[in-house]
Amino acid sequence: MLACLFPGQGAQSAGFLHRLPPHPVVQTTIAEASDALSFDVLTIDTPGALRSSVAVQVGLVVAGVATARRIAAAGFDIALASGLSVGAYAAAVTAGAIAFADALRLVAKRAELMERAYPSGYGLSAIDGLTEHEVERLADAEAAEAGLRIYVANVNAPRQIVVTGSDAALDAFNTRALAAGAHRAKRLDVSVPSHCELLADASEELLAYAADIPLQAPRAVYVGNRTARPLRTAEAIRDDLATNMRYTVRWFDALTVIIELGATVLVEAPPGQVLTSIAQTAYPDVTALSACATPDERLIPLLERRLGSR
Repeated sequence: MLACLFPGQGAQSAGFLHRLPPHPVVQTTIAEASDALSFDVLTIDTPGALRSSVAVQVGLVVAGVATARRIAAAGFDIALASGLSVGAYAAAVTAGAIAFADALRLVAKRAELMERAYPSGYGLSAIDGLTEHEVERLADAEAAEAGLRIYVANVNAPRQIVVTGSDAALDAFNTRALAAGAHRAKRLDVSVPSHCELLADASEELLAYAADIPLQAPRAVYVGNRTARPLRTAEAIRDDLATNMRYTVRWFDALTVIIELGATVLVEAPPGQVLTSIAQTAYPDVTALSACATPDERLIPLLERRLGSR
């Protein structure tokens, strides 16, 4: 059983849309996105353009949907789809819950609201080697001693936690985490305080905007961010997409559910490899492939060998 995984903001790198395979379905997807947004999406993966959260988030959705469509065009059935943070939008398109053009407009609005709320001075840090409980305890100490508030944004793995807050809070927390035994505490290439109550107002505004966007029950299984459970109705998926900026992403729980539902092959859409690495470490018996690290001419034959005849 095949599952597609879609990375979130921070996975981007300059030129990532230009590195997608030159397959007709990929080219059609890029053209469709450009038509929907009224600009050439191939202009948004330059180093300068990627300073904008709008460019990053739109680009990630385009890359994710193009990759899933390429895999489907080769005759493979994508049974499950899930995405980390903004990757959820590509997952919802792939699962058949929302039209591609509508997802693009919704994610562009999402990024605009996030940037407007916090245009600078905030971000994310990845903390490796500490549990969620240990991170929360350190965050409480940081708030009590220095008055700097840190929030748990993502639980990517049992000892890979992403935190969010102001630049000053993150810099101080990184130092505190390393002193407490973290193997790594590194700022990510994200300029907004994702997945915490700082974005509550923006989340409510996006939920109101999303009310008029048509969604339907998914054809494939869609596993959500907030609850890390399969969501089977249009309204549940609408809520997950519109509010995930406000709540902690339970990625490791979502990955575990995907495996429990029977996925035997996982493909991570470009430009990410982090989700592949997490899966390979946690579930070594499951085939986990990064599409950006596996050229198209190798990926399709690999899927054929792992999944059997199409």
